[in-house]
Amino acid sequence: MKQTTPAPAEAGELYVARVMHRRRVAPFYRFVYRVFYLLLDVDQLDALHQRLRWFSHNRFNLLALHDRDHGAVGAGSLRQWAEALLGESGIDLQGGRIRLLCMPRLLGYAFNPIGLWYCEYADGQLAAVIAEVRNTFGEKHCYLLASNGAPLTYGDAWDKQKCFHVSPFFDTQGQYRFRLSPPSQRLRVMIHETRDNQPTLDACLAAERRAMTNANLLKQVLAMPWMTLKVMWGIHWEALKIWLRGGRYHSKPKPPLSSVS
Repeated sequence: MKQTTPAPAEAGELYVARVMHRRRVAPFYRFVYRVFYLLLDVDQLDALHQRLRWFSHNRFNLLALHDRDHGAVGAGSLRQWAEALLGESGIDLQGGRIRLLCMPRLLGYAFNPIGLWYCEYADGQLAAVIAEVRNTFGEKHCYLLASNGAPLTYGDAWDKQKCFHVSPFFDTQGQYRFRLSPPSQRLRVMIHETRDNQPTLDACLAAERRAMTNANLLKQVLAMPWMTLKVMWGIHWEALKIWLRGGRYHSKPKPPLSSVS
C-alpha cells in the first residue's frame, strides 16, 4: 500500500470570516455576511486530501478544491501557473511556498469573488500576492501585487488601476488600494476603491484562524450549509436593493485584453 506523508498542520488553515462592503457614494449602502475560507499550501493539497475526511483535491466531497477553479485551464499545476505568471514579471520564488486563500467548493459548487495567492521566496519573505478577481459573468482578472522582485511588507499599501468589471453599479474607472495583514491567528484583507481621489467603495475581510480538522470543517458547513450558493445569491440580492435605491446601472464592457495587471 502506498504510504502518504501526512500534511503538516500549516499545510491548511480554516478561517472563519466576516465580509463587509460599504458604498461611499450615493446610494449609500453597507452589508456584512459570514463565510469561511481555507488557506492552502498548493504543494500539500493531496496530503490534505489523504488526512481529511471532508476535504478532497480534484474530487467531489463535502468540501473540495479543484485546480480548474483557479489559475488557468491547461496551464499545468497551480504552482506552475503561479510561477509562470510571476516569471513574466521577473520574480523567481526558487521553490518558495505558495498558499491560496479561497472559498472551497461546497457539495460541488463554488464562487470566489476574490482569491489571494501568497507567494514567498525560499527564505519565507513575501515575494508577491496575486489577487484573482472574478465577476458573475464567468470572467476573471488577476492583479499582481509586487515590487519588481523586492520582498513585500505586510501592511503596506499596494495601488492598482481598476480595469475589470465587477459590479454593475460602478464602471471600470478608478483605483484600488490593497492592504493585507499576514495570515496568522487573525487575517485582514482591505480593499479601498477610489475615483478621482474620492472614495467610492470599501471592502474588508476579517477572519480568525481555526485548526483545519474534520470536526471544525463539519462545524462550519453545518453553520453555513449553503455558503457558496449564498455568496452568489447574495451578490444579486444586494445588487437589487442598490438598484431599487437608485443606483446607476453600467452595462458590462469587454474584459481587458490582458488577464493580468
